[in-house]
Amino acid sequence: MVQNTSDVRAGYDRVAGKYAEKIFDELKDKPLDRDLLNRFAEQVCGLGPACDMGCGPGQIARYLRDRGVDTIGIDLSSGMVEVARRLNPDIEFRQGSMVALHMADSTLGGIAAFYSIIHIPREDVVNVLREFRRVLRPNGRLLLAFHIGQDVLRLDEWWGERVSIDFFYFTPDEMEGYLRAAGFEIDDVIQRKPYRDVEHQSRRAYIVAHKP
Repeated sequence: MVQNTSDVRAGYDRVAGKYAEKIFDELKDKPLDRDLLNRFAEQVCGLGPACDMGCGPGQIARYLRDRGVDTIGIDLSSGMVEVARRLNPDIEFRQGSMVALHMADSTLGGIAAFYSIIHIPREDVVNVLREFRRVLRPNGRLLLAFHIGQDVLRLDEWWGERVSIDFFYFTPDEMEGYLRAAGFEIDDVIQRKPYRDVEHQSRRAYIVAHKP
């Protein structure tokens, strides 16, 4: 079973304002992330709209829209969606779950999922990735970012708010296997050390894949 989504939703609702304050401008200090998003923007232009999946306050959607990509954002947390709409009034944001996307088949040209798969337990990852594949158009691109490891981090307190959220870490080989099982083809796998004083100090992985 997917971890209790009401706990995840409630936790992000509680921290939405502080999250935006701390995270919204983070890309200015993350050169690799910007480079990968620039490449993603070039790849999806002309394929159809892209989705910032698990968008939070919408910083990824903002970056893509500023580079000419028709972008929407989806987040489980209505609080996050409200903040994202306020910060990005020219972008469409929707409340929804990546477990069951309310989209027709072959709708999107691309999905950027930055640290949103981390709330999906291992036994459910393939089904979520299959849902991503379903809504992507042929040759549609997926840019997936996650923390490297095998840990499950439980947060009961976050920025002074009581929460109950699990964060799942994955190895790159493990995630490649899940993507292939879901029907994706892998284009690139990149790893990096954490940026000091910018983010949680975990190693990061990015996988670029596409729907054949």
